[in-house]
Amino acid sequence: MKSRYDVVIVGGAVHGASAAYHLALAGIRDVLLVEKDPTFRFAATALSAGSIRQQFSTPVNIAISLFGIEFLRTIGERLEVNGERPEIGLREGGYLFLATEAGAATLARNHALQRSMGADIVLLDGPGLRSRFPWIVTEGIAGGAWGRSGEGWFDGYALMQGLRRKAQSLGVATHAGEVAALDLSGGRVTGVRLADGTAIGAGTVIVTAGTGTRRLIGPLGIDLPVSARKRFVFSFTCREKLAGFPLLIDPTGVYVRPEGELYICGASPPADQDPEAADFEVDHRFFEETIWPVLAARVPAFEAIRPGRAWAGHYDFNTFDQNAIVGPLPAIRGVLVAVGFSGHGLQQAPAVGRGLAELVVSGRYSSLDLSPLGYGRVSAGERLAEMNVV
Repeated sequence: MKSRYDVVIVGGAVHGASAAYHLALAGIRDVLLVEKDPTFRFAATALSAGSIRQQFSTPVNIAISLFGIEFLRTIGERLEVNGERPEIGLREGGYLFLATEAGAATLARNHALQRSMGADIVLLDGPGLRSRFPWIVTEGIAGGAWGRSGEGWFDGYALMQGLRRKAQSLGVATHAGEVAALDLSGGRVTGVRLADGTAIGAGTVIVTAGTGTRRLIGPLGIDLPVSARKRFVFSFTCREKLAGFPLLIDPTGVYVRPEGELYICGASPPADQDPEAADFEVDHRFFEETIWPVLAARVPAFEAIRPGRAWAGHYDFNTFDQNAIVGPLPAIRGVLVAVGFSGHGLQQAPAVGRGLAELVVSGRYSSLDLSPLGYGRVSAGERLAEMNVV
């Protein structure tokens, strides 16, 4: 490891790896990718349910995922190293958002925007839902929106490892260590300082440290509105075969999707029961009391299931508007951040990593304008309203 690099990236999971890959692809190969835990045991990337959708209500999020699915579909040729191509198990089973009468108008507006941007989303009424998904109960449902293509799920950990391996093959250096602080001089970040006291200089520092980003940026005078929030993922088996099962999102917010021969499911708790997370313990009562009753009512085949493994992970949750904060920070030169993804991080990693690389190379976004996700909206108190938060 050298004492100085053109770019130091703090956080080696999927967003850091994506930024490193896109920088190297652009010819910036004097890059160091620093990760405190190379096992990624508690990384959101490894613990995520790993999915992608275009069914958002804001243009920037839709555009990000349209690029994301293109990237995932071509990942083999993009990330091939020495004839070996990563396999992420992409399955385009689609999201199915269900809406009651109260939410039908919002669903239709979102659908119109998604279609106008090129997303392959189908709007279904009650009979249409029953015809395509005969195993579903549509009582109380006015309609649904289903991603016919371009939406589904994949192995997020494999994506991260593929990005890291390709970046390294292009010359990016990696280091296992904890960044304790960013060094600052005259309003400019000049490098990082590791927990063991090692100082590493850098022309640019990119912080993609998930829930640890706020701690690193705070001493620079900016309190990012990002908090660790715990989310559970529960698995179960069902004896009945349900053909064509998508990633189903009930109006209650409960979701479920296939995972091989299993199903996985989860939901966000009410805001007043969602404290900052400090551990990874699983509360199995949440499945029994909140999730399973909804699933059994919506899909009668789920009345008889066998619960399996469950785990918990941490969202880097943006308490301001639940959208990512990407790009430079005010009055501090030489630092870029990507944080606050609130559960959308894996699917947004390809586009965000590319955008960060563009900022380093040319000082502006040259492919997809990610400025709506900039910190400026936070300092101005202008929320980016996203209706489709899961």
